[in-house]
Order: sequence, then C-alpha cells, then structure tokens
Amino acid sequence: MNHTWQTKWPERISYGLSDAADNLVFQMMTTYLLFFYTDVYGLSASAAAILFIVARLADVVESLVIGLMIDRTHSKWGKSRPFFLWYALPYVLFAVLTFVTPPFSGSGKLIWAYVTYLGLGFFYTAVNLPITSILPTMTQNTQELTLLGVIRQFGGSSVQIIVAIFTLPLVAFFGHGSQQRGFLLTIALFGLISLALIWNTFFHVRERFTNPERSHQSWRAVGTMLRKNQPWLVISVVILLYWLTTAIKNQTTIYYFKYIQHSEALVPWANSFTFAALIGVLLIIHVSDRWGKKHTMLGGIALAALGQLILTIGVLLNQLIVLFTGILINSIGNGLIIGLVSIMIADTIRYGMAMGIQAEGILASTDDFGVNVGLGLGGLVTAGLFHFSGYVANHTQNVATQHMITLNYAWLPLILYIVMFVILLLYNERRLMAAIDA
Repeated sequence: MNHTWQTKWPERISYGLSDAADNLVFQMMTTYLLFFYTDVYGLSASAAAILFIVARLADVVESLVIGLMIDRTHSKWGKSRPFFLWYALPYVLFAVLTFVTPPFSGSGKLIWAYVTYLGLGFFYTAVNLPITSILPTMTQNTQELTLLGVIRQFGGSSVQIIVAIFTLPLVAFFGHGSQQRGFLLTIALFGLISLALIWNTFFHVRERFTNPERSHQSWRAVGTMLRKNQPWLVISVVILLYWLTTAIKNQTTIYYFKYIQHSEALVPWANSFTFAALIGVLLIIHVSDRWGKKHTMLGGIALAALGQLILTIGVLLNQLIVLFTGILINSIGNGLIIGLVSIMIADTIRYGMAMGIQAEGILASTDDFGVNVGLGLGGLVTAGLFHFSGYVANHTQNVATQHMITLNYAWLPLILYIVMFVILLLYNERRLMAAIDA
C-alpha cells in the first residue's frame, strides 16, 4: 500500500468542484425537468414518459461508449482529463437549449425536446464519467482516495442542495411571472458557472498513475476482468437502485407539495433539509476508517430508510414537522451512500488493476450508467403512473393521481432502500482489499 500523499489542496478542491459544476445542471434535470416539460413546456405526461424511456436507452449505450473512449484515449493530458476540456462547452449549450421553449407545434415541440434532452444526456456523461475514472489515477493512497471522494461529494451535494432550494426562487426572480423565461435564465446562469468550474478542473488535476501495459488491453481481457470483478457488479446494482430511488422521490416532490399540500412555496423549505446530506458526507472519513466502506454504506442505507419511514408517517398524518424530520434523517443517510460511490468504484478499478487490467473508463461507466438508467426509470415510473391515473397539469388532481403522488413520494423509495440494503450485503470488501494490498 502506498502511504505517500500525492495531491495538494488546490488540486483536491478543483477535483471537488468538478462534481459541483456538473450538479448545477444535473440537479435541475433530476428535480425540475419533468415538471418543466408537463407544466411549463406543455408536453403530456405520456409524451414525457416515452421521452425518458428513449433517453435512458440511449444513455445505456452512451455510458459504455464514453467509458470505452476514455480507455482508448491517448493524449498528452492523459485518458480522462481531456474530456473536461473537450466537452464542457457543448454540455452547457445543450443544458440551456433543453430549457428553451420555441413556439413550435405539438410535434415540433416534442422533436425539440428529444434533440436537446438526448444531446444533454450524452454530454453530461462525457464530462461526468471522467470525474470517477480519473480518481484512482490521481493517487495510490487509500486514505487520500477517500479524502478526494469526500471532497468531491461535498462539492456535489452542496450544489445539489443549493439548486434544489434556490431554483424556484430564481425562476420567479428572473421570470417576473413567466416560468418559461425564469427557467431559461436560471439554467443559463448555472451553465456559465458550470463551464468555468469544469475547465478549472481540467487545468488543475493530474493523472499520475497509468500503466501503459495494463491500460490498453484487448476486449476479451477486459470482459474477463469484468466478470470476475464481483464487487463492481454489486456496487453497480446499488448505484442504479439509489438513483432510481432519488429520481422517483425528487421528481415527485414538487407535485406532492403543489397538488397534495396545495403550496408550491413549501418546496424550497422541504429541500432545505437536504443540507443534512453534508453531515453524512463529512462522517465518511471517520466512520469508514473504523467500520470499512461496505458497512458504512449499509449504515447509510439503513439511516436513509429510517428517515423515509418517518417521512411516510408524516405524509399519512399530514404533519409537516414529522415529514421534514424524515427528510433530514433521510438526507444524512443519503450523504453516507452517495459520498462512498466514487470511492468504492475507485476500489473496483484498483481491484481490476490487481488482476492486470487498467480499465478505469469502462469500470467508472457504472456510475453514469446507474445515474442515467436510474433517473430514466424514475422519470418513466413517475410520468407513467401519473398518465395512467389521469394526471392533468395545473388542475385539481383526481383521487387516483393523488394516491400515485403519495406512492411515489413515500412508499416506493422506502421499498427500494430495503432492496438496496439486501443487494449490498453481497459486496465482498475483504477479498477486494486483500487483492489491492497484496
């Protein structure tokens, strides 16, 4: 094991800001895009559901393609780092275009949504996947990898929370009564900041540990390594389930408060309690050092499930104080979960290297694959259930739709946390670390 610390604070902070940059747009997409499509842009819930299906099918391919592109990249900057330079600008441009509302006919508006959203998904993967793939090449020190992962997630979670809280107030401020104008100017502001931060990451991070003999292996050798990398397979499923849970809950939040609580103004208040996720992220360094990463994540899932249970009780009793308490506890658990994802993926990359294969691109694609598929399935579930229950935008909802909103916001996430916990029990951390330290 290498105990030398290779990075310094300017590089660590720049690495952390990469995830903050991506999440300025990503959180807008996960939390408000479905609402934007149905209640602002004017798509039907069924059209939005089909769009999410197509986008997620595309994302399945895109994650693998970008991962393979990284593994086949030869440049003076390394394998992952140049992606921050090459794809930051198109990522931001497509983010802005996604929230443009051209005066097209119904079919024209749908085509515009497909082109912009599919483009945004591709370029999001192109700038986000390298954040994970570059991590194990920055240092070989296990403690330093954990620190870098925590810094990354602290930056990403902070921005997620800021966007969740301040998006609607900014939409109101910029829009002056027009949500179309408000959403467009808000994403433009977030996009400019995102562009600067992604390019800052390119200029300040370094790839130090790339073995030319291991980094460009045959397809067959990489495939054999993937099949033997059991921890990677397990964490891949956990990541997908986590983002499926997050998408279902986050996308339903605004519907719950608008149509069940009849107060859209409560959304920023509810989202403000997600600041507690930062507590979970900061706990990772000390807790994982004592318990190990697997048991720390299991504890995070259990805590998130407890918070979700309390939230569900708050929904059933129609008690906001109970509901907000559930959000707070759930967020601490989520911080522990998501803060460990890139760190545990980095461990699976190092495990692959112990088998003689350095394929950080394809292994890191798990993260974006899970994000994209989880979010897509979450959008499909939400939009599909709303459609079949008879959802009508900007109208009082029928009893069936109200039940679907409650199901999505409270019960489905609770069930998925339990499934997540059971799957993670299969993660063989002892064998993984023994191979890395050998």
